[in-house]
Amino acid sequence: MSSLLELRNYGSESDNEEVSNDDFVQHLKPIKSGEIIGNELKLVVAPEVTSTKELDERRHIDPLQKEIKYNPKYEELFAPVQGPQKPQSKYHEVQRNILSGHVEEAHFSAFDFEAQRRTFTTYGYAVDPSISGNPDDGRRYVGNTSAAEETSGITVFETKTKQELPSKRKKDSNYDASDIDGFKGPWAKYSNEQSIMKPTEDEQRELDEILAKRQKRGKQTDDKPIEEKTLLHINDAYDYQGRSFLHIPQDVGINLKSPDPPEKCFMPKKLIHTWKGHNKGVSAIRWFPLSGHLMLSCSMDTKVKLWEVYNSRRCVRTYMGHKQAVRDACFNNTGSQFLSAGYDRFIKLWDTETGDCVSRFTSRKIPYCIKFNPDEEKQNLFVAGTSDKKIVCWDIRSGEIAQEYDRHLGAVNTITFIDENRRFVSTSDDKSLRVWEWDIPVDFKYIADPSMHSMPAVTLSPNKKWLACQSMDNKIVIFSALDRFKMNRKKTFTGHMVAGYACTLDFSPDMSYLVSGDADGKAYVWDWKTTKLYQKWKAHDDVCIGILWHPHETSKIATAGWDGLIKYWD
Repeated sequence: MSSLLELRNYGSESDNEEVSNDDFVQHLKPIKSGEIIGNELKLVVAPEVTSTKELDERRHIDPLQKEIKYNPKYEELFAPVQGPQKPQSKYHEVQRNILSGHVEEAHFSAFDFEAQRRTFTTYGYAVDPSISGNPDDGRRYVGNTSAAEETSGITVFETKTKQELPSKRKKDSNYDASDIDGFKGPWAKYSNEQSIMKPTEDEQRELDEILAKRQKRGKQTDDKPIEEKTLLHINDAYDYQGRSFLHIPQDVGINLKSPDPPEKCFMPKKLIHTWKGHNKGVSAIRWFPLSGHLMLSCSMDTKVKLWEVYNSRRCVRTYMGHKQAVRDACFNNTGSQFLSAGYDRFIKLWDTETGDCVSRFTSRKIPYCIKFNPDEEKQNLFVAGTSDKKIVCWDIRSGEIAQEYDRHLGAVNTITFIDENRRFVSTSDDKSLRVWEWDIPVDFKYIADPSMHSMPAVTLSPNKKWLACQSMDNKIVIFSALDRFKMNRKKTFTGHMVAGYACTLDFSPDMSYLVSGDADGKAYVWDWKTTKLYQKWKAHDDVCIGILWHPHETSKIATAGWDGLIKYWD
């Protein structure tokens, strides 16, 4: 009361003036803000407030309303917007203990979890965490359940007499560092610990079959190779001197034994022969080494065929031994044997003359490309690029893997020997090019650029200086095959469409032209020096997958297509 009186008399001229009760009540009457009574400005303790009844009676206008059918007052127009009614949903009925709702209490507290972990480490058992329940109802245990039953599942934190405690698990330890073979140190296993063993090959095969049945894929494909057969199509396999069809003919008007290429090459103008015999698309064609008087073709109809290039141009022999399409083939240096790689995961070595299958090789992965080592002293070795990112080197004599080059990050597409066969270049689906020293399983050169695409076909130039690579962005890019393996940015051949197909390419023997097939079945010829596109023509009804310039002819080209035909152009 005294404070109010002091406030009332603040600034009064008469300090000793007494205030009566009536005056005090008069001062407590509600007055408007800033109202002057007498000569003094009065302080408003409780200003006027709009009653809730007035708020309810006031008409509220929706701010989104476009049309009003009465004249509202200023207060109505600028009144605060009413909020929505409290929604009657079950969300509000939940007894929430966190912002987003209700969370049940955790099954294990941190201490319980640590207790069970330590108990399992020490005694070998713990409460099964996958079920809930009270200890009185009986709990299930994991691990050494017999010990848990004997001790009623006591934990390491519970004190019991020594007789009631379970025996601690013992380690089969050996800390004797001088014992080289038997030393186990801290890695020793517990005496009753069961180690998981890998299944044997037979067990793994059974497991694969069971999984395949569950996935309704049918049985696992039988990995056993089928019996190889061969079919000779000509009667005169041997001439009057006892020479087989592998003998290089000398009556064809050209010296096929000449080591020198033709001096000047010309572009082909017309189709001179078509070899028919494959039921499905041809995958690859290969000239007989050095002479080119025979041609090997492998196809998606699982067959490999040998054709005459001169005289009557007959099919000489058919080799049948793959269960699925044949991807690649490769002659050895003399042409007496060749390899075929199929999608049935087998690589087979054939005798060209007799048609016998000499041996079979498999790493249980699809071989995409195969190459004999061209070195005369290493003709017993060949390399295969596989679908599991590896390049595998096999020894024909032992039938075993001699070396593995495992650095690629995608399936290996091509292998090309360079530098007098001391090195080889590989390309892969990982869009890189790697250079390897023979027999050293670490690539010493790795070429990858963000602008590069995968290069599924690579050819070495006749002068051994350049690598022509078919790039998946519809270009042929050139790399130096000598020291630095640098891309030649000035030499890029374009105009064809090969995206998605491993269309091979080849040089003319005098290195004046570069030829390639494409996805539309066309054949293309570029000038090597100027990179100008000289000629293109429709060669096949489907993809022109293979193209080869004859090593001794000036203008003869063989093309292979997915229409099953091999065509010869001059």
